[in-house]
Amino acid sequence: MAKQHEKVVLVFQGGGALGAYQAGAYEALHEAGIRPDWLAGISIGAINSAIIVGSPEDKRVENLRRFWETVSSGLQGNLGANEDYLRKISNEMAAMTGAIMGVPGFFTPRASKPLSLFLDPMARISLYDTAPLKKTLNELIDFDLINAGKTRLSLGAVDVISGNFAYFDNLDIALKAEHVAASGALPPGFAPVEIDGNYYWDGGLVSNTPLQAVLYDRKMDSDLCIYQVDLFSARGRMPRDLFDVESREKEIRYSSRTRLNTDQFREMQKVRMAAKRLTEKLPPDMKDDPDAKLLARIGNDSAVTLVHLIQRQAAYDTHSKDYEFSRRSVEEHWKTGYDDVMETLQNPAFINRKRPENGIQIFDLAEQRLKRRF
Repeated sequence: MAKQHEKVVLVFQGGGALGAYQAGAYEALHEAGIRPDWLAGISIGAINSAIIVGSPEDKRVENLRRFWETVSSGLQGNLGANEDYLRKISNEMAAMTGAIMGVPGFFTPRASKPLSLFLDPMARISLYDTAPLKKTLNELIDFDLINAGKTRLSLGAVDVISGNFAYFDNLDIALKAEHVAASGALPPGFAPVEIDGNYYWDGGLVSNTPLQAVLYDRKMDSDLCIYQVDLFSARGRMPRDLFDVESREKEIRYSSRTRLNTDQFREMQKVRMAAKRLTEKLPPDMKDDPDAKLLARIGNDSAVTLVHLIQRQAAYDTHSKDYEFSRRSVEEHWKTGYDDVMETLQNPAFINRKRPENGIQIFDLAEQRLKRRF
């Protein structure tokens, strides 16, 4: 499914429990023989990305499955309630249970250790302890494999003090579990993570998707096929009750602004392509001109194919869907991600695609399956 001249990039948005959708999407890509050259993730997307890059190829899906089975092991049973409204109640109960008791392998409530409020300054600025997550990451991920650099990994976070966005990239630094945890340290639930004297929170506070960083990466020197796997849809339905209102508000707030990013990139890439063509036409005596050198630096004729995969809201989803870790919901998200990728890879429009002439082409083919369901 990948053209020979393309590098394959996976872009994973943040979205908590919805991240099982990304794991299912990756399983389908892996089965199709697609091996990413670069993964970029934020929050739960950073965790999924790190597990993939930090696992041998034949263990990637297995380790993803181990992570998602661990975090959903607190509520393995089916609480019943298949009718939409009753399922909403069931999901809310599951989310409340996780909020009170914690999520296995992920976080535990600070309230269970009241003395930590006096002994640990991080306990005074967060509701949960993510020590279990760091332990899980170190068990599942081979950080030596990540830092060998065979597959690029970029994780987004934000500096608590400066408010500046930061990317931890294995091309630049040696990544550890702390870098992954920092990308997912969403306040006030989780405390910031200290790295080299600086404190970092979840990158979703600034941008919930690393797409823009990928599109404007200065190291981009070839065509890209980007699979952007989003967990919140900018488009949705009119709310029918207060559950829907809160869910829709969260979707709008955390949706990735993909259309804005891609529209801006399309126009910029036209300019960059034109700059490259123009500098190639210049006579030798003009190529040392400062303006010509500037154009040469920005000139780039790489083309981008963007495959957009979105976890669309089910009729029974509520605002708690991103922290509802029941086994039933996790398995549903996983299967939906898998099915959406298979729908895309089998679509003739994608199979027969050609290199885009204007810099970028976008596919959102899984939406067709959603229309058939509803």
